[in-house]
Amino acid sequence: MTKIMKTAMLGAALVWSANAYAAGDATHGEAVFKQCKICHAVGATAKPGVGPVQNNLIGATAGARPGYTYSPAMKEAGEKGLVWTEENLDKYLENPKAIVPGTKMVFPGVKKPEDRADVIAYLKTQTGQ
Repeated sequence: MTKIMKTAMLGAALVWSANAYAAGDATHGEAVFKQCKICHAVGATAKPGVGPVQNNLIGATAGARPGYTYSPAMKEAGEKGLVWTEENLDKYLENPKAIVPGTKMVFPGVKKPEDRADVIAYLKTQTGQ
């Protein structure tokens, strides 16, 4: 194999992996989300527990979902316009207390960007009521 062919193949692999990362891996995200299941539920039969249900999260206003008692800080964040876009959710998952100081969520965050992207990809598949 020539050096040019190797370089072209490496370049194609890097483009593919960058695109795969940008989209997130929902299957891996489900595995990462297991640490969230201590407090949060997803799926058609999900009910609020320590934390709110995470179905249909992308596009939802923070602190405004029925059936859960949010902290005053989370309600205020929603009232001030915090919507769970992929970008906002990524920042929140990295460091919840930095985005919503006073949140009652004690989880320290998901530090790896690729894990956050994967969790977000998984949450996008959770549309059950």
